[in-house]
Amino acid sequence: MSTPQAWNPADPRSRPSREQVLAGLRGTDAGGEELVQLLTPEGQRLSDPRFDAYADDVDAESIKALYRDMVLVRRADREGNALQRQGQLGIWVPLLGQEAAQIGAGRALQPQDMAFPSYREHGVAWCRGIDPTDLLGIFRGTDNGSWDPLATRFNLYTIVIGNQCLNAAGYAMGQRFEGKVGDGPDAEATICFFGDGATSQGDVHEGFVWAAAYDAPVVFYCQNNQWAISVPLERQTRVPLYERARGYGFPGIRVDGNDVLACLAVTRWALEECRTGNGPVLIEAYTYRMDAHTTSDDPSRYRLADELELWKLKDPIERVRVNLVREHHVGSEFFDGVAAEADELAARLREFCLAMPDPAPDRMFSEVYTEPSPLVEAERAEFLAYHASFEAVD
Repeated sequence: MSTPQAWNPADPRSRPSREQVLAGLRGTDAGGEELVQLLTPEGQRLSDPRFDAYADDVDAESIKALYRDMVLVRRADREGNALQRQGQLGIWVPLLGQEAAQIGAGRALQPQDMAFPSYREHGVAWCRGIDPTDLLGIFRGTDNGSWDPLATRFNLYTIVIGNQCLNAAGYAMGQRFEGKVGDGPDAEATICFFGDGATSQGDVHEGFVWAAAYDAPVVFYCQNNQWAISVPLERQTRVPLYERARGYGFPGIRVDGNDVLACLAVTRWALEECRTGNGPVLIEAYTYRMDAHTTSDDPSRYRLADELELWKLKDPIERVRVNLVREHHVGSEFFDGVAAEADELAARLREFCLAMPDPAPDRMFSEVYTEPSPLVEAERAEFLAYHASFEAVD
């Protein structure tokens, strides 16, 4: 058995110790007062005096809608994964296992709020009205995102790890400067999504500092999925991530990231805090990445299968299904209908992807600067001449 010091995740012969494997589970197994949970892995509805008021409108129909969201988003995610494996996408970033963390937070947003994603927030995009087909161009390499960030109130995906935290902090500062924070119905807030690995990046800490200094109305939403690619959480921090907020002077809270009701309630609370001038807030959604970091990753090289099997028992979709059956007596007709709708979505996604046209050869030059650049234009002409020389040979 390897020790924490000897374990090398890049070496397939090296294995983490039992303690390392279990460390990622203690947060939800042991729980504790710091973990907000409204729905257990067995589907039992719990009460939390701090957040019940933010979930008291969630009835059977609302839970059915959240279930539908998570199933459709998971199905789209699985189809994207398959399309990459079949050579139709250059890469795909799976969200498998993080559906509750994303749908709960996404459905907590008001239309006027602004969201800044990383590159895995397919569920939040869904909640902001962005069709999954609009995501394909990013991973096929044909565009940087085909939606309007201002119209959808959902920024374009950010590939640079943690950079969106600076963008979100700056945007939220602007909301405060423009007087969009207060008690009125049109008050705004910003939410920024990132993973546990991003918390080791300087951009995230700078975003925390600026947001705290200017009381920016921004919710920093960390999806702690336990692995920063091959680096486990215990290699990144000595304290739970939500406790880091204390050092910057704003509140932090840990929520069960596999509990869609808790994620919804806690995010509603945090956004309200920000809209009324009490921000920023850090949320640590304690969840688990059940697939690879991206399709370029092989998680079997650095984590044990037993760890994945244990987390499958906490599946975010299954606990909602059980709750609907046991407490609301929802029958198979509803679940069969959602499954059929998910299959239709996957088929539409595949059909769209296969029909996507290849971009023109010189498109890489047209998306560099807003204004024409003599240097770029010269490089474009040289490239097109080089490209045309191959056609002449044919």
